[in-house]
Amino acid sequence: MDFAKPKKPVKRTDGLRLSQQWADDIAKIARNLIDYITRQLQNPDHSGLHTAFNDFSALLEKNFHAALDDEIIVEMLAQYRITKPVFDILFSHSNVAGNNPLSIAINKVLDTLDENAITPEPEKLEAFYRIVSESAKRVDKNGQARQKLIVELYDRFFSKAFPKMADRLGIVYTPVEVVDFILHSVDDILRTEFNSSFGSKRVHILDPFTGTGIFIARLIECGLIDKENSKPVYNNGLHANELVLLACYLATINIETAYYSSYGGEYQAFSGVRLQDTFLMDAKQNSIPKKPDSHKNINTNDDEKHFAESNGLTDIKVIVGNPPYSTGQESANDDAANLKYPQIDRRIAQTYLVSTLNKGGKRSSYDSYIRAIRWASDHIGDCGVIGFVTNAGFIQSASADGMRKCLAEEFSKIYIFHLRGNARTSGKLRRKEGGNIFGVGSRAPVAISIFVKNPSAKQKGQIFFYDIGDYLDNTHKLEIIKTFKSIAGLKDKWQKIIPDSYHDWLHQRDRHFKNYLAMGEKSRNKTLTIFKLYSSGVVSSRDAWVYNYSKARLLTNARQMTEFYNSEIDRYSRYKKRFPDTVVNVRDFVKKDVKKFSWGGGNWQSGFKKQIKETFSEELTGICNIRPFTKLWHYRASRFNHSFYSMKEIFPDNASENIAICISGNGKRGGFSVLLSNRISDFQFEDNGQCFPLYLFEKTCNEAAGKTQEQCSFKRLDAITDEALEYFQTAYSDNHITKEDLFYYIYGILHSPDYRTRFADNLVKELPRIPAVKMLEDFKAFISAGRALGHLHVNYESVEKYPVKILTEKKTLEADDFYVTKMRYGGRGKNKDRSVIHYNDKITITGIPLAAYDYIVNNKTAIDWVMERQSIRIDKTSGIVNDANDFARETMHNPAYPLELLQRVISVSVKTVKIIRNLPELVI
Repeated sequence: MDFAKPKKPVKRTDGLRLSQQWADDIAKIARNLIDYITRQLQNPDHSGLHTAFNDFSALLEKNFHAALDDEIIVEMLAQYRITKPVFDILFSHSNVAGNNPLSIAINKVLDTLDENAITPEPEKLEAFYRIVSESAKRVDKNGQARQKLIVELYDRFFSKAFPKMADRLGIVYTPVEVVDFILHSVDDILRTEFNSSFGSKRVHILDPFTGTGIFIARLIECGLIDKENSKPVYNNGLHANELVLLACYLATINIETAYYSSYGGEYQAFSGVRLQDTFLMDAKQNSIPKKPDSHKNINTNDDEKHFAESNGLTDIKVIVGNPPYSTGQESANDDAANLKYPQIDRRIAQTYLVSTLNKGGKRSSYDSYIRAIRWASDHIGDCGVIGFVTNAGFIQSASADGMRKCLAEEFSKIYIFHLRGNARTSGKLRRKEGGNIFGVGSRAPVAISIFVKNPSAKQKGQIFFYDIGDYLDNTHKLEIIKTFKSIAGLKDKWQKIIPDSYHDWLHQRDRHFKNYLAMGEKSRNKTLTIFKLYSSGVVSSRDAWVYNYSKARLLTNARQMTEFYNSEIDRYSRYKKRFPDTVVNVRDFVKKDVKKFSWGGGNWQSGFKKQIKETFSEELTGICNIRPFTKLWHYRASRFNHSFYSMKEIFPDNASENIAICISGNGKRGGFSVLLSNRISDFQFEDNGQCFPLYLFEKTCNEAAGKTQEQCSFKRLDAITDEALEYFQTAYSDNHITKEDLFYYIYGILHSPDYRTRFADNLVKELPRIPAVKMLEDFKAFISAGRALGHLHVNYESVEKYPVKILTEKKTLEADDFYVTKMRYGGRGKNKDRSVIHYNDKITITGIPLAAYDYIVNNKTAIDWVMERQSIRIDKTSGIVNDANDFARETMHNPAYPLELLQRVISVSVKTVKIIRNLPELVI
């Protein structure tokens, strides 16, 4: 086997820094080991290896209560072989590893492998082992420090060395401070709500997503189980599920070491870890196994016994942990699709989705953390406590309203400690969110949630909330969590939440908003709306392949994509002819060659199954608004774009003129935003955008000539309803108001700072509603402002250039001097100077008015959009180049286009800010 020296040494600067080269080395070594061990097991001459392997397999199945495939065991052997020195270092102070039957058995297998000279010492990992050894010396016997080291090691081990596994299973390990807070909080609840404790015979404890076993290990190390009852609780009262075999083993050793270090005595094997997919356990299955006499040796104090009998309480189920964070694989090319759970998903549909008032966003309702909360609520029955750290999206997202309603109905008390850290925001909002307690392990906001079901509670659905605060880095947040210690430490800080009629907990909506006209409505309710139709922007699911600044490069990519797609259909056809009765999953069948095609979302699967080939055509190209003030060429083959939604009714072809008000939609990552578009737009032109057009187009064809594109035309229709026009004409007693007036009135109103502030909480969770302002003069002022803004935003390329000062050492600038790679501001860090932009190494512009940066659209300043997008990008997966200079030269025939665009957008920004500041006060 090839264990060559790494190209770059592992460096340690602050904590454990594991380089990508290290991760690549680990992944390669693991693959080689898996292949090598598999080959040796297939060799009949290695009888000793077969015996040791079979014994180990039988012991694994006995200990983890699961039937295991040989492939899974071989993978675990390879992972353990790599990390064995880490195990030895981490647990060297105890005799656990030497006594644990699994340790003995797995080492026997490895000894057999080594005896056969199969696995030479992986020398390239020596630097890594040395770092671990140095870190472990500082840890010594300190339980908390050891858990931190274990978390850091294995979090990075799986996320870097086995990223697909981490992505599929949502592996993100939990900081010790968070674990301790949850455990102490649950302990406080057990004592105050149930007059009980973790050491009680009535309490059954489960970590359903145990990972390294940190929750149960810390439960022991924190002394939350009294010594008198520690042995029976350890033997029968602690339970853990885990889906990764190596983690099962690690959790077992970790828990055993914690017990030995805390209570001493002879070695005690821990048999509470199960190799189990928690989400596959149904409500009828006992999720917390218990022997008939499992707690016979646990002492119960008289006060607890009396409390339980007087309140009719029996068992209390405690579920603690960090549910998986996986929502869906990032790309179909990853071949790491997330698992399906029809039973728990059915429960979500029967509860959370039945209760929702929001009919969109159903996909996010099946996020793993939401599944975990639904599962845990079902499994604790009528009496118990759940302590989770999860994505915090459910606290305020519009799509989770039904979930919030159910939680308030199912639990007597809910404590939410909001840790923030939402990295899916930008600008000031992103800075306010602060660091994420999981570091780079999660981009989602995070919350610690304690859910209590006390059947004797006099009041149900009490919700307590605390926000950790703005601008805090993750280190500071962990210090705060440690200081508070538990929910009891927040005693006087909790904010009591009373949900509103929309089941909102935070940022509750203005109740008057529902009285205004809805811009659009997708439900079948006969509601008066302003627009007959609205649409999401285009979702391609393969942007690198179907968008490009260069039309020539786009066509080359599209031709290659089409040829490869058709060749795969040919291969599929041949396979089906040979094996006509074989059921084939086409996603699994196709070759995942990321240099030839992206098998992301889209309509390709249905056509592929029917063996319908795609025809390449240059006629399928057109210019698309992909981001604010950014145009690219777009290849519009339906098969290669996930969805156009209703965009083709708004912009049916390149010749049909129209405009549409595009707003940020549900699930937006920042504040409300709006921008006018005069061509087909991408879904992220505005954040998760929805577009409301002035016109619609109805396709009409000459039936006698046939329904080809040449014999078809498009009839233009009004998109604004007659009823909406009549409503506003009546409001102002003015029949001269036109639909175009109303369109621009809406555009003006949506820019109103008063409107955005007053209805900010509504706009986060639902589509805008448009009020009729009180005075006709104000109505006309909003129309006028809307027209002016619309003209600026659609015709931005013809707005006069802002008179900035252009600094250059050249007397005359030539075409090549305008070549741009990446613009940047003057200064750096705290000294950043936004009045200066370095366009390239030959051109710098100065004198940019800072007021221009007050114009924010789609979570960034308009200037930032130009600076970000007028650049050269290379798609990491496909290697496709997207060069803004190509659009300047090939389409605009002006190499200076990026610079001039920047100057024009500065003008647009200054003028937009001026118009907005002069808008009338919103008096309704």
